[in-house]
Amino acid sequence: MKIEVYSDFVCPFCYIGKRHLEDALERTSLKNRAEVSFKSFELDPNSPRDTNLSIHEIIANKYGVSIEQAKQNNEGIRKRAEAVGLDFRFENMVPTNTFEAHRLAKYASAFGKEEELNEKLLKAYFTDSKHIGDHSTLLNIAEDVGLDREQAKSVLESEQYKDDVRSDESEARSIGVQGVPFFVINDKYAISGAQPTEVFVGALEKVLEEEKQSSKLTSLNTENAKGTYCDDNGCE
Repeated sequence: MKIEVYSDFVCPFCYIGKRHLEDALERTSLKNRAEVSFKSFELDPNSPRDTNLSIHEIIANKYGVSIEQAKQNNEGIRKRAEAVGLDFRFENMVPTNTFEAHRLAKYASAFGKEEELNEKLLKAYFTDSKHIGDHSTLLNIAEDVGLDREQAKSVLESEQYKDDVRSDESEARSIGVQGVPFFVINDKYAISGAQPTEVFVGALEKVLEEEKQSSKLTSLNTENAKGTYCDDNGCE
């Protein structure tokens, strides 16, 4: 079974949805049988690498809400994360542009380190308050997963894997991805948002039993449930 996950490293629901998928794979005994890969998707390609603003201030400014409202919204997300064993520390997060992190992830995939690097980058941003747009931070993470630091540095200092990232984003647009996380199973079925684990379990079981072929994606979200995800308008 092939599962492609469109996500961004600063998307809170991408991390939560990743946990839901992993739980579902465990429940369906597909953990070692499913081929999971990650596709690049930048929530805000124009975001600066460095900023003095907090994540609360950025959200408040971008969506026209008060700092207090932004904090309340983030607290709600923090509780959702806590429910799946994740520790989100919004107060200390370092907002940044994720393009370089996506390029590094593409490099890591060439060595079978994509999933491990993906997890490290998410944890670095949401829990460890690391600047994942900074090359030194990225090199430390690359080295931590067993990649050659000097080779990774060479990649980051060049434009390698730039086209791979752009290709993923173009592909996302072509199949109608408007927000992340977005999961594509066997090139046939789609799940948008950090749906509950039960939705993933049901979807995986359905795909296992499905024999018909279809060239179009079929949504497996629960009826009338849009799911929680992040897009240009924020996180819902």
